Amino acid sequence: MDESFKPTDASRRLYQLIADKVRLLIQQGDFKEGQRLPPERELAQQLGVSRPSLREALIALEIEGQVEIRMGSGVYVCQRGMWRNRLPSFMGESPVEVMHARAAFEGAVIVQACVHATPQGLARVQDSVESMRADIAAGRDVLDHDREFHVRIAEMTGNSVMVGLVGTLFDMRREPLANHMRTLLEGEPVWNAALHEHEQILRCLQSRDPLAAEAAIRSHIRAAAERWVTP
Repeated sequence: MDESFKPTDASRRLYQLIADKVRLLIQQGDFKEGQRLPPERELAQQLGVSRPSLREALIALEIEGQVEIRMGSGVYVCQRGMWRNRLPSFMGESPVEVMHARAAFEGAVIVQACVHATPQGLARVQDSVESMRADIAAGRDVLDHDREFHVRIAEMTGNSVMVGLVGTLFDMRREPLANHMRTLLEGEPVWNAALHEHEQILRCLQSRDPLAAEAAIRSHIRAAAERWVTP
């Protein structure tokens, strides 16, 4: 990583530092109003950062009104009249880092869930899968039943701390940056992919196979992160 992006303030996240740099380039005229920014791969190489971190920075700048992300076309500098006053400096944790943390933690949680699974607990997880399927069919947002699926798995551990942490980590998807990313990048194809992965996780739980269940949930969360950064 470029030395200029090493945080000197522990409260600043990497995507914020990258957004600061791109914002400065816009404000000093390197990227002019209405101009399309270089492709993500090229810009990431130019700045010396990863594409996932750059994508988070660009989404933060879109929330500010500095740029507009046009899917399939590119990222364009907005007219100055559209720039909003600077929003709160912290828009949430890095969504990709949160997903990596979830994969690690929920992988451990599901092993315990397999050990303590009951027919009643498994039925509740299956209900969440079916509710998510109904949401997709009706064109509704799946987020609540997606969360419910993960929390109900944690509930089978019998450990209230694990339940609380799974819910807290999931709810970071409602923070400004993650929520805007989700709105921009998610839709029926993404939801169907997630549903298929939930079904696989449920089958592993029903088989009481902790290793397969751990692999399935880690794979699911990593795939969800990948869908966000490489749409």
